[in-house]
Amino acid sequence: MRISDLRVFTEPQQGATYDDLLAVAARAEDLGFGAFFRSDHFLGTGTDGAPGPTDAWITLAGLARDTTTIRLGTLVSSATFRLPGPLAIAVAGVDQMSGGRIEFGFGSGWFEEEHRAYGIPFGTLGERFDNLEEQLAIVTGLWRTPAGERFSYRGRRWQLTDSPALPKPVQSGGIPVIVGGKGAKRTPQLAARFAAEFNLAFGPREQFVAQRDRVLAACAEVGREASSMIFSTALTTCCGRDEDEYRRRAAAIGQDPEDLRRTGAAGTPDEVAATLQAWAALGVQRFYLQIMDLADLDHLNLIAERVVPQL
Repeated sequence: MRISDLRVFTEPQQGATYDDLLAVAARAEDLGFGAFFRSDHFLGTGTDGAPGPTDAWITLAGLARDTTTIRLGTLVSSATFRLPGPLAIAVAGVDQMSGGRIEFGFGSGWFEEEHRAYGIPFGTLGERFDNLEEQLAIVTGLWRTPAGERFSYRGRRWQLTDSPALPKPVQSGGIPVIVGGKGAKRTPQLAARFAAEFNLAFGPREQFVAQRDRVLAACAEVGREASSMIFSTALTTCCGRDEDEYRRRAAAIGQDPEDLRRTGAAGTPDEVAATLQAWAALGVQRFYLQIMDLADLDHLNLIAERVVPQL
C-alpha cells in the first residue's frame, strides 16, 4: 500500500471555509496523499455548521486552480441536488480546470432534513434510485459522446434532445465515477454498469465483504472484468503519537476513544496501520481517511510520517 492509496476526506458542512479546505488540500498534496475529497452536503449534523455550507463543485473548482497534482472529488454528490445536464457541464468544466484530476462520487441522496432546510425535493427511496440511475446514464452519456456527435435520452424522469454534449472531460478514459452504499440489489447493479470504483463507507468489515461479493456478481452479470472495479472504504481517522495525544484528538472531535478504535482507523500509528492492513486483506484497495478537525494539519503529518511507512 502506498500513500497515494490514502485519500483525505473532509466534511465541510460541519463548519469550514474555503480557506480551511485549501489548507488541508495543500498539506495533503505536499505530503503525497492520493486525493482530497469532500462531502456534498448543505446541513451539518450536531452543529450549526457556522460559518455555513459551501457548494462542493464551486469549492472543487477553486481547489482545481489552487492545487497542482492532487486528485479531487466528492464522496458523494447527491442526485437530488442538481439537474443532470448542467451537472455534467459543471463537473467536466472542473476537470478541465484541474488538468484532468477530478473524480465524481454520485449517490441517491439520504439526508431528508437538509432537503427540507433548503427547499430541495426529496422523494421516496425508490424515486431517488430511479433518479440516480437516469442521471448516471445522462451524465456519463454526455461525457462519452464523441466530439461532433449529439446525445439524446428518453427516460421516465429526464429527456434530452440533440445535446452537443459539451464540454468534454480532459482526462484519458473520462472522469472516474464512484458509486457506493449498502443497498443489496440496485446499488451493486449501478456500480457494475457505471462506476470505476465501489465505496462502502463507515460499515463493519463483514458488511463490506458481503457488498463486495454482490458487486462482483453484478459485474459478472454484465460481462465486466472483476479486476476493472476498484474497491474502497471510508473510515473516521484519529491518530496520536501516544495514548494521551490520541485521546486529545478524539476529544477535539467529540468522539469516544474506544468507540473510534472499534469503528474507525484510530489509536497510535501502529494501531491505525494495523487497521488499514486488516481492511486491505479483505480487498480494499483505496482508503478515504475522514479527517474531522481541519485545523489540525499536524494530524496529516503524523499519518504520513508514522503510519504510511508501515504500509
